[in-house]
Amino acid sequence: MTDQLKEQIAAYLRARMPEAGDVEIVALSRIHGGASRETFRVRASLGGRERGLIFRRDPISTLIETERQIEFAAYRSFHRTDVPVPGALFLETETQWLERPFFVMEEIEGGVAASILAANPYGEHAEAIGEQFFSILGQIAARDVASSELAKHLEKPAPDKAWQRELAHWEKVIDEDELEPQPIARAAIRWMRRNPPPPAQRISIVHGDYRTGNFLHDGNGRIIAILDWEMAHLGDPLEDLGWALDPLWSHHNPAKPAGTIDRAAAISIWEKTSGLKADATALRWWSMFASLKGLAIWISSAKEFQNATNTDPVMAFSGLYCLPYHNKVLADRLVEMQS
Repeated sequence: MTDQLKEQIAAYLRARMPEAGDVEIVALSRIHGGASRETFRVRASLGGRERGLIFRRDPISTLIETERQIEFAAYRSFHRTDVPVPGALFLETETQWLERPFFVMEEIEGGVAASILAANPYGEHAEAIGEQFFSILGQIAARDVASSELAKHLEKPAPDKAWQRELAHWEKVIDEDELEPQPIARAAIRWMRRNPPPPAQRISIVHGDYRTGNFLHDGNGRIIAILDWEMAHLGDPLEDLGWALDPLWSHHNPAKPAGTIDRAAAISIWEKTSGLKADATALRWWSMFASLKGLAIWISSAKEFQNATNTDPVMAFSGLYCLPYHNKVLADRLVEMQS
């Protein structure tokens, strides 16, 4: 399969980049861990000059139903801004090249991504990473939507409807994918419907999966790329903040979200760079939503793995570790709301 894929990628690059001259695939490897795309690292010799590329191909079965055109547009929306992203090069919707649609990005070389299981992933650079992490998130929220590439593909919800759309979407995922009753999820949904958040202060670009593990750093305290934009959409920017603060991504210390800085400092940095306020009532709702959204994703993961439609180890891990984790977080949040 690897040799065949090498030949297919080489043929594609020859067709797409005829000016490059001779094309040879020097190295090809699969990057595991993604739930919505098959990701391959490609080292290509183009006219004798090596270049790193990333191919993101639609899988046969996916945990998260996403649109590759949206992810591609998200990268394009932040290219050459203060939000570091790899350049998005080519989008292919036809199946003639790699059997399934895909897109191609530049490879950001020398970057490291942290595992959510690591206790102290950034060491002495935790504070610097945290300041950048939440500052960049604020910059995403501050990005003008109308002038972005994403605006060409997405409908902008009304400020008082953004929460309804997102809750309905993930409730539907649970409805369709649960293998057994989910009483904690249902209780959380009832609470969120009875206690809606204030309208969004601004409709912004929402990354959708902004968390530890989805960015690269250089090992010396500098974030060099924000990745995994497959769930990008337009909505309430507090959705991203609630997700980034979720305890699952805290590296076993919820007081320091993303394993970096204190929660209050993180929120303050986000407020400064976004120009928005993290209203306590609204953030409480979006924090509850974050754990419900996570639960929905892990429920889908368990279904995919059990049905053998996707046997990637990340699917098993999501169902066995992340699902019970978020069930407990939701249960604890519901208890807090009653006190």
